[in-house]
Amino acid sequence: MLKQKTLKESFSLRGKGLHTGLDLTVTFNPAPDNHGYKIQRTDIDGQPVIEAVADNVVETTRGTVLSQNGVKVSTVEHGMAALYALGIDNCLIQVNGPEFPILDGSAQYYVNEIERVGIVEQNAVKDFYIIKSKIEFRDEQTGSSIVVLPDENFSLNVLVSYDSNIVPNQFATLEDMAKFKEEIAASRTFVFVREIEPLLQAGLIKGGDLDNAIVIYEREMSQENFDKLADVMGVPHMDAKHLGYINHKPLVWPNECARHKLLDVIGDMALIGKPIKGRIIATRPGHTINNKFARQMRKEIRLHEIQAPTYDCNRPPIMDVNRIRELLPHRYPFQLVDKVIEIGANYIVGLKNVTSNEPFFQGHFPQEPVMPGVLQIEAMAQVGGLLVLNSVDEPERYSTYFMKIDGVKFRQKVVPGDTLIFRVELLAPIRRGISTMKGYIFVGEKVVCEAEFMAQIVKNK
Repeated sequence: MLKQKTLKESFSLRGKGLHTGLDLTVTFNPAPDNHGYKIQRTDIDGQPVIEAVADNVVETTRGTVLSQNGVKVSTVEHGMAALYALGIDNCLIQVNGPEFPILDGSAQYYVNEIERVGIVEQNAVKDFYIIKSKIEFRDEQTGSSIVVLPDENFSLNVLVSYDSNIVPNQFATLEDMAKFKEEIAASRTFVFVREIEPLLQAGLIKGGDLDNAIVIYEREMSQENFDKLADVMGVPHMDAKHLGYINHKPLVWPNECARHKLLDVIGDMALIGKPIKGRIIATRPGHTINNKFARQMRKEIRLHEIQAPTYDCNRPPIMDVNRIRELLPHRYPFQLVDKVIEIGANYIVGLKNVTSNEPFFQGHFPQEPVMPGVLQIEAMAQVGGLLVLNSVDEPERYSTYFMKIDGVKFRQKVVPGDTLIFRVELLAPIRRGISTMKGYIFVGEKVVCEAEFMAQIVKNK
């Protein structure tokens, strides 16, 4: 199983804020297991911390703004995208002002620094949320939509569309996060000339210039107005009849705008709180719909906090019934595991098909057959025993015995026709032949039973 990751050491970046124009420094620090992303305002008394999750987003005008207990920080999306794309799960970010520096308007500087300081693997397991069915969010007023579909990895397709001859329709795709640096990170934020004056009047781009954004001039205006706007922006006068891109650095890619929108989607999805495995298809995305979708995903995760393992009936088992009999002493009618479909260093996934021919259904109950809860726990323990016995020499010389069972919950009945999927993991390393485990039983996507138990592995006399 993949482990969580953090930075090997800290790094800092300095620059001006896009919205405030302030001179800002942001520092990215290593963080412990299960810490997640947190942002600390070092310029405020008490140095308050904001949890970087979608539920704390309070504004999405020209950027993502987080707030907690009245403390705000904005323009976080580019830094978040770099962390997420490079697989970093835990990071404490310190900033000495109300926003991250805009730098060159991309995520490239963040990526370069992350690669310079390095990434370290941690002890905790990376907890993916696996997309198993289509999830969709649409905004009928704007025509924007975000759809996520099942996929083996995290991938994105983004389509942008504007009422503009310069950027009418563009799309960008990222199939592999390992290619984020070379295909997406250097894409810069962009703005249309027609948007600049109202943004300036709203005080939203005090730090904007041609070094940190692509400016798109696609609707001709009078030379007089164009000159006034150039004066406000602090750039030389240009020919008002010449439409196109206005920037010091040429476009990195012809579809750089679409690539930057893809970058923004990653940054906003980083606020879901868990890495996901799925394919995102975003049509005309923006920070507003990105955040609404991220909030919906957080609700989905809370509803399915414990996900059922993926079971592909076409894949051959890791252990079939013959291998199980080599490890376990149980025989009919008490062998309650049919096969093992996945096994790792500290976890195992097993399966049992419950049929109407189970002997216990004769008396439990003749008119309403229900699998006894105690046998569900026994089956779970047998799966856990397979995990332990698979790691010892001469497993036939060992037996496992219950020592303690805690936290047992039965959530729904198990009846003939159900396929039970067990997921059992070690809570701590095995010491002196004693193991503590946590187990779940699923039917479909639902948890039907869970328990913690302690067992002892004893060598037979």
